[in-house]
Parts: sequence; structure tokens; C-alpha cells
Amino acid sequence: QVQVVESGGGLVQPGGSLRLSCVASGSIFSINYMGWYRQAPGKRRELVATITRGGVRNYADSVKGRFTISRDNAKNTVYLQMNSLRPEDTAVYYCNAGPIPMSPSWGQGTQVTVSS
Repeated sequence: QVQVVESGGGLVQPGGSLRLSCVASGSIFSINYMGWYRQAPGKRRELVATITRGGVRNYADSVKGRFTISRDNAKNTVYLQMNSLRPEDTAVYYCNAGPIPMSPSWGQGTQVTVSS
């Protein structure tokens, strides 16, 4: 079983930046993918970005060029640097970790609000 804990959300103005962090624990040997997903009110949870243990990245089209996912395997930590934030980026952001994308190991979520 893998557990993940997110941190770093908050309120930011449009055009601003935030950095999210997520630390994994438990059966970390099983983790290949780590990633971020988000869910806005009334909408389905959607992919933001994933990264494999080897560093292969995948981004949603809506965040390409603005968000950067990175990973420190020694610390079992994944980061999401979010720049040029827009109001439509407002959502609860969830960390996920496991052998495949959207494995059954989710964090509690961290709220990101982009508003002036």
C-alpha cells in the first residue's frame, strides 16, 4: 500500500505561481508513476501531469508550457511547479502514485484557487 501527502496549495492571483509537493510512503518499491490530477466543482477528476521513475513526463494540453512536473526519487517526492496560473486552474489538486497512472493511492487533496 502506498500513501501520499500533498502540500503547497493556496490562493494566488491570475498570472501568479505556486509549487505543489507530494511525498509518498509505504510500498514505494511499487511506484513507477507519480502524478497530479485535479477536480473542479461539478467536474470530473482530470489528469494534470504524470512522471515515471525514469523521468518520462506527460501533460494535459491545458497546462503544457505553464506547468512543470519533477520528481526526486531519493526523497519519494513529486513536485508541480505551476506558472502563469489562470482562474480555470482553480481546483482541488490530488497526488497519485503507483505502478500505473491513476493507481488506487490518492492524497487528501490540496486546494488551489486562482482569483483576483
